[in-house]
Amino acid sequence: MEIQLQELINQIKNDGVAAAETEAKSIVDAARSDADRLVADAQAQADKILANAKLENERMVKSSEEAIRQAGRNLLISFRESVARELKSIVSENVNAVYSSESLAQLVINVVECWASKPDAEEITVIMNSDDLSALEGTLLTALKDKMSKGITLKASDSFDGGFRIAVNDSGAYYDYSADAVVDMMSNYLSPKVVELLKEAE
Repeated sequence: MEIQLQELINQIKNDGVAAAETEAKSIVDAARSDADRLVADAQAQADKILANAKLENERMVKSSEEAIRQAGRNLLISFRESVARELKSIVSENVNAVYSSESLAQLVINVVECWASKPDAEEITVIMNSDDLSALEGTLLTALKDKMSKGITLKASDSFDGGFRIAVNDSGAYYDYSADAVVDMMSNYLSPKVVELLKEAE
């Protein structure tokens, strides 16, 4: 009886230990599985954060490069516009200097003689502002007296400052040699040349 009781105790002890070992193994396996899942999740999250950071860095670098390129373009455009303004100012000073001197009379005479030589130009009107006409009328009349009888007339108009205009055959149209028109024409001609020189210097 005593032997059977001991065997029963041993059996219960063995079964308890086995059950405890099984439970412990199950707990360890579950913990290991949870730990592996947590590590995998953490790695996936870290990879995602790293990938996002890389994309954001690439976006910022690209954006910065584009901003630098745009700033460079803006600076170049601003510089070219500044050069064009300065060029126009220089041209304007020189044109106004010529148009405010005795050279204007000779210029008008040369242009009128050129137009008068055309067979289809029967009537030529020279239009100047009142001040220039008053100052140069005597010189012009003397120089052009032979042609005045052939339909060349002088006329005052204060619709422009310096220079002159030529109207041919009373058509209502005129050829504009006013200071503003000549400055614009020369500036428009010179500006592309300057831009080309600037491009060559880049």
